[in-house]
Amino acid sequence: MTMRVTFLGTSGAVPTTQRNTSSIFVNRDGDYLLFDCGEGTQRQMMRYGTGFAIDHLFVTHLHGDHVLGIPGLLQTWDFNERERPIAVHTPAGTRGNIKQLIQANGTTPSFPVRINEVSAGDVVLDRPEYEIRAIETAHRCASVGYVLDEDDRKGKFDREKAEEKFGIPPGPKYSKLHRGEPVEHEGETIQPEAVVGPPRPGRRFVYTGDTLPKESVIEASEGADLLVHDATFAEDRKERAKATAHSTAREAADVARQAGASTLALTHISTRYAASADQLVDEARDAFDGEVVLAEDGMERRVEFPDADEY
Repeated sequence: MTMRVTFLGTSGAVPTTQRNTSSIFVNRDGDYLLFDCGEGTQRQMMRYGTGFAIDHLFVTHLHGDHVLGIPGLLQTWDFNERERPIAVHTPAGTRGNIKQLIQANGTTPSFPVRINEVSAGDVVLDRPEYEIRAIETAHRCASVGYVLDEDDRKGKFDREKAEEKFGIPPGPKYSKLHRGEPVEHEGETIQPEAVVGPPRPGRRFVYTGDTLPKESVIEASEGADLLVHDATFAEDRKERAKATAHSTAREAADVARQAGASTLALTHISTRYAASADQLVDEARDAFDGEVVLAEDGMERRVEFPDADEY
């Protein structure tokens, strides 16, 4: 099961020649999910080959650099004769604003647009193998972040033990045992736990949107395989970050460290660092021993399972 995260826009507030405004595309084993949709997102989707086949758009808040791409994307779908619905998930109290944005050009899409208001703690999307929840963030307007949390996977099947200790040949009995069902073999009942290890954790992906450092984000990011966190400023602009309800790169790293995340991706980079954002990376690495990456437009990250090194 693949999970690939493509950064479509990584700039803070306004675009630069190198960075578009905020948007992240997630391909979770063929489920295509879009988080935020800043101006120009649809062009980034074409440029980086993600395609447009999304059914869920998760909005963190309604500042323009996170939503102004929505009307254009919907219009393109209209031109392409889209028929299936699109669900737009947006913070509580903002449904009317999203509706106005969609109808700003005086037309209504020919396909259903379902606007779903969400609050921190809500399960926004419930799938057989994963769920997406809204989490509390702290910005200057109604805002949420999102965590994609996979279910535990089956334990690892010990084929060698099944063959050598119990004499079970490869075949349908292996599948039954791995599904958690006992099997009969040569007059003996073999229980699944005899050859199947404990459940293995799934993956966790967290996207904060714009936020101050927040305990709720730390809690939601516990053991995250990839945490994408607001890192708008360096430490010498910490007061500016606080005044505008953003985080510094070091603060993002402190969140990642306390959460025990594996990888931290710094995003929403201020135009102040258009020439070089090395300072942000250096400050984050001073505070966090895990992997730190500076998100760049077009960068793709494959999110691995926590036990991927065992394969």
